[in-house]
Amino acid sequence: METVVAFTAIAVSIMIGLAALGTALGFGMLGGKFLEAAARQPELAPQLQVKMFIVAGLIDAIAMIGVAVALLFTFANPFLTQLG
Repeated sequence: METVVAFTAIAVSIMIGLAALGTALGFGMLGGKFLEAAARQPELAPQLQVKMFIVAGLIDAIAMIGVAVALLFTFANPFLTQLG
């Protein structure tokens, strides 16, 4: 039982870490490409900005789903109920 709890803690930390890493990389690439596109065509900057914020919300939502699954494994571990 302790092994399952330990491996769950390791899995949760990896899930949250990868969610944070993916979000950081996504926001960095998104911001860089937005600045590059706005510098090339300044007249399209308002339209690009709206699309950038929509994609930023989707990137953040993916990370929040990963954190929610990690919290599920932390507080309502389905592997422990099978052992009990």
